[in-house]
Amino acid sequence: MAEEKTTVEVEETTAATQETKVEAPAQDPKEFLANFDWDKYEQGIERVDDTKLKEFEELVAENFVDTADAEVVQGTVVYLTEREAIIDINAKSEGVISLNEFRYNPDLKVGDKVEVLIDIREDKSGQLVLSHRKARTIMAWDRVNAAHDKEEIVSGFVKCRTKGGMIVDVFGIEAFLPGSQIDVKPIRDYDQYVNKTMEFKVVKINHEFKNVVVSHKALIEADIEEQKKEIIGQLEKGQVLEGVVKNITSYGVFIDLGGVDGLVHITDLSWSRINHPNEVVELDQKLNVVILDFDENKSRIQLGLKQLEKHPWDALSEDIKIGDKVKGKVVVIADYGAFIEVAEGVEGLIHVSEMSWSTHLRSAQDFVKVGDQVEAVVLTLDREDRKMSLGIKQLTPDPWTDITTKYPVGSKHKGIVRNFTNFGVFVELEEGIDGLIYISDLSWTKKIKHPSEFVTVGDTLEVEVLELDVDGRKLSLGHKQTTENPWDKYETEFALDTVHKGSIAEIVDKGATIDFNEDIVAFVPSRHLEKEDGKKLVKGEEAEFKIIEFNKEFKRVVASHTAIFREEEQRNVKAAVKKAAASADEAKPTLGDANEALQALKDKMEANDKKKK
Repeated sequence: MAEEKTTVEVEETTAATQETKVEAPAQDPKEFLANFDWDKYEQGIERVDDTKLKEFEELVAENFVDTADAEVVQGTVVYLTEREAIIDINAKSEGVISLNEFRYNPDLKVGDKVEVLIDIREDKSGQLVLSHRKARTIMAWDRVNAAHDKEEIVSGFVKCRTKGGMIVDVFGIEAFLPGSQIDVKPIRDYDQYVNKTMEFKVVKINHEFKNVVVSHKALIEADIEEQKKEIIGQLEKGQVLEGVVKNITSYGVFIDLGGVDGLVHITDLSWSRINHPNEVVELDQKLNVVILDFDENKSRIQLGLKQLEKHPWDALSEDIKIGDKVKGKVVVIADYGAFIEVAEGVEGLIHVSEMSWSTHLRSAQDFVKVGDQVEAVVLTLDREDRKMSLGIKQLTPDPWTDITTKYPVGSKHKGIVRNFTNFGVFVELEEGIDGLIYISDLSWTKKIKHPSEFVTVGDTLEVEVLELDVDGRKLSLGHKQTTENPWDKYETEFALDTVHKGSIAEIVDKGATIDFNEDIVAFVPSRHLEKEDGKKLVKGEEAEFKIIEFNKEFKRVVASHTAIFREEEQRNVKAAVKKAAASADEAKPTLGDANEALQALKDKMEANDKKKK
């Protein structure tokens, strides 16, 4: 209408000008040129009156919008097709927007007001092209920035979950909601928030990458902080509060007391032993806890759960006394023993020494394992200190009660080697009956430096009871006594001066050794290695040897090769002496001859005396 009005006014003005030209009287050419309006001539119209021109400008400003780029204007939906929406923005023509830009608003109808941005002023067909999506984005960024600057609360729609958080639609902008910013407590199921509208606070905007981060946690932290101050100010030891299990660890449980977290240590969850807190509580469980302690700032609060119940020792039956039999479950095993739970929260210790009558101590794992149901005898009971000791071996008779009947001195038995030391071997005759074999009682013949040279743990040995100490619970055993002492036989076979054939086994310090058999190893001193030709015997050389010393007690045998031929020499010397003596006897003078000789000697001596006088 405005456009038609303007055209009519121009036409009327032109007609009026033409009429004026026709009616104008003849003028002087010079005067005409001097007064000629070239501007009117070039425009083809008469100059419009300034008043009318101002009225025209006001009319345009009132009826038409400024269609400058990047400016958002409001339009009205005037018509809807299957694919497009026709929008009137009070321009020379209506604009067109694809319905795809209104997918978020399926209820769009004629008459609705929408924000638009002029995308193309005039396309090929002269049509005005608008964009609702761009206008919505521009407006959204303005609103998001304003909300961030003013710390305002905004509403957003949780579209979906993504890695590390959620995607939230805020004013048409996809903002990121980190998982840590959803709530003050850890969230395990993000899907519960999808397709929900929630309130948020804009906490970060990256203008370069057009990223927006929002937080729901920030909205409730302020309220929680106030609640926390209020709760902390009222905390007292012994106070019972209701809380929610917030987190479970291997060492304890964190309880949310309404903005304040406290820890229930695993030892304060139950009077009974537990391996992990999840045996007692579960996440999000509501329960009552008691305040045990807290630091000066009340930032670390120690809570207890078991303290709300009566101590199991206080509920232990008064009928239980020392000597009674009790049943329980093995809950803990250590090297020194096993703990048995005889009632919920009441434990007794079975020391490893009370698991068997055997004096050969073993590990508790050799007798029981965790979870076993066992029967035991109460050995000690201290209700005040809440301690109890138990025993298993007391369920069977003490094997030492009839030890003199079963194992009298001199009796022979078989036992198992359980252990050995430098001085002997411990042999178990039966469960609870151990005896010691001294190293000197292992063999009649072998010189043993350490028992491991003779036996190994687990070997079965024949033994003889040598001594029995009932009061001291000690058995002295012997192994060699179960066989005949071969040295009794060797004492005759290798008697002094007996001769035996053998070869030099080893050359040792100050002599050599000869192996006459598996038991007899004789020593030959160096001077007794000399042969008849003056040389000495060497390793491996065979010869005859004479026994010159035999000691059964110390198992010592000394032999000599030199004595063999020197004895023969001595026999030859003795024979020669005897023969010489016999020859001398044959040549011996008679008694008369002797008297004559003596008389002659006497006369000679007397003659000499006279001469001297």
